[in-house]
Amino acid sequence: MSRRRKGFKFKQLFPPQPHDKNLANPDIKEPITKEAIQTSLADVDDFVMKDIKIGDKTVTIIYLNTIVETSIIDELVFNPLNQSSSTSADEIFKNYSTLKEDELPKLIHDVCSGYTVLLFEDEIIEIDTYSAPDRSITTPENETTVMGPQDAFVESVATNISLIKKRIRSPQLKSKSFLLGTETKNDVVMLYMDNIANDENVNRVQRRLENVEYHGFIGMPVLKQMLEDKPFSPFPQFGITVRSDNTVDSLLNGKIIVMMNGSPEAAILPASFWEMFISPEDYYNRWTTASLLRTLRLAGFFISIFLTSTYVSVLTFHPEMLPPQLLTLLAESRAQVPFPPVLEALIIELVIEVLREAGARMPTKIGQTIGIVGGIVIGTAAVEAGLASNILIVLVAVTALLSFIAPSYLMSNAIRFIRYIYIIFAGALGMFGQMIVLAWMINHLSNMTSLGSPYITPVIPRKWSDLLNSVIRVPGNFMVQRWGISRAKKDLIRPLDEE
Repeated sequence: MSRRRKGFKFKQLFPPQPHDKNLANPDIKEPITKEAIQTSLADVDDFVMKDIKIGDKTVTIIYLNTIVETSIIDELVFNPLNQSSSTSADEIFKNYSTLKEDELPKLIHDVCSGYTVLLFEDEIIEIDTYSAPDRSITTPENETTVMGPQDAFVESVATNISLIKKRIRSPQLKSKSFLLGTETKNDVVMLYMDNIANDENVNRVQRRLENVEYHGFIGMPVLKQMLEDKPFSPFPQFGITVRSDNTVDSLLNGKIIVMMNGSPEAAILPASFWEMFISPEDYYNRWTTASLLRTLRLAGFFISIFLTSTYVSVLTFHPEMLPPQLLTLLAESRAQVPFPPVLEALIIELVIEVLREAGARMPTKIGQTIGIVGGIVIGTAAVEAGLASNILIVLVAVTALLSFIAPSYLMSNAIRFIRYIYIIFAGALGMFGQMIVLAWMINHLSNMTSLGSPYITPVIPRKWSDLLNSVIRVPGNFMVQRWGISRAKKDLIRPLDEE
């Protein structure tokens, strides 16, 4: 079995359902009749089928009135029919597509997608009248920056692609569409630069998309998990963004973008561990500021996973490592705490998680109040009641803040999960347990791949030029090569007599 399929077989996990076969695949042939259409759309309350007389002939109009506005269908369908005396579709309509008489599954799919179908006596046509409301383009809420573009993706994949093509005006920007989900039939689009993206990566993404069989996707992050090399890893293996500038930068670096209709996120394939700590604003800042912020994020990752667990291991097994003054301070702080350090740390960490989750699920203003007031009240009460030391409260608060220092929300969640493993092993084995978990994490990251490429790039660089855009971001004039993880056809960013 190849590396990308190891431990995860899509078709075995989600076998196709026989009764869904015809409707799941619009390419299957089946004759179109009024009876067949009514049978397929039976018990669909918004299904409309009406006959209209044109001269001595009858035209049957079929659509769903919940995703087609009356004004749109009047303008595009009914008015041309009423104003024309011809019975030929070619003379009545200027913009339409034709269906063959054996394309019933495609007709049903298009009707459910917002098309209006007209059955003439000798021809079947369809007109795109989809007019369901869409959210307008707004600023990104979870990838905010001070500088740079402020437009974020929305739930319409057509709108998202237009934001990208507004920035990349090149015929080399290719797109391939897929229909995934036996029930939802999600429109999934793969974007890449044909003259830059690696052909092997493009074919690999295409094969994985074609091999996914599932009843439906409620969002792009669900599909992204099914495309990953290591589905059981706590670390995200593909990038995900709602920013158009971040997406364009990935395309120009040879990455592949996967977008889904109905979801504002875009998946970036492949992605490395270090890219989870890079913000688009790093390229808008001076190289000195960007290098400082990247160093802070990487240091914050290690401090977040080590700080609380080190407190547990030192107090449980290694008190001799602390200076006498600090040890006395810790002893006084824990004088009335009845729990061992590991249990004390886990309780406070779980309280912080509860506050964070409660604040995220409540309305914005209430959530902010709950988070701030709840943290202050519970922290103060826990210290005064002798349930936790005040030093631990400070450490847990710092680690909670540091866990969100990564621009990638999925990486922030991974940091939160791994921290518990470190705390448990620190309570059981001390610093030896911490080192065991650290060794496992490094080994795990070293063995991981993203679309077949090493995940830990550029810590272990695929090429040395990756180090120029890693923790230290050199000035833009010196970044002349694309990311090694992309294995791009064109290595150089600027035409320096390479091609």
